[in-house]
Amino acid sequence: MPILTKLREFLDQNQVDYTHTVHPLAYTAREVASAEHVPAREMAKTVIFLSEQGHGMAVLPADSVVDLEQLRQDLGLSRLRLATEAELGELFPACELGAMPPFGNLFSLPVYADSRMAAEDTITFNAGTHRDVIHMHFRDFARLVNPSIVSFARRAGAAA
Repeated sequence: MPILTKLREFLDQNQVDYTHTVHPLAYTAREVASAEHVPAREMAKTVIFLSEQGHGMAVLPADSVVDLEQLRQDLGLSRLRLATEAELGELFPACELGAMPPFGNLFSLPVYADSRMAAEDTITFNAGTHRDVIHMHFRDFARLVNPSIVSFARRAGAAA
C-alpha cells in the first residue's frame, strides 16, 4: 500500500482534520514550502539518524538545520550520525527518497520534534512523494505521534 494511502487512512481513522495537496516536483523542504505557499517554519523536514539505540526521526522546521551534537547530548547518546541513503531505502521502501512523512510511529521509529516546530499551530509535510503534502494542526500530529519535544535545531545560516 502506498504510504500516502496508509497515512490518509490513519488520519481518517483518528478523525483528524487535514488537507492533502499536490504541487509541482520539489525536493527540499524549502522548495516544498515555497510550492505550497506556506512559511518555511511550518514546513516539517524529516531527518533520520542512527545511534547506539537504533534509528530515530527528528522533525524540524524547513528554515532550520539539525544540530547533531545538541541532539546527541539532549538524548543522552554516546554516538549519533545521519542515516545513509541505503538505510533510508530500507526503512521507508514505500516512500520516495527524502519524502518520508514525520510519522515515525507508522515505521516503528521514535520521533523527536524540535521545540520551534512544536510552537507552530500547523504542520505541513511530505506524504511519501516529492509532490504530495499533508497540512494539519500540530496538536493533532502530537496526539497521534507523541513525539518527544527537544531543542535541537538552529536556523539555517546561524552560527553554531
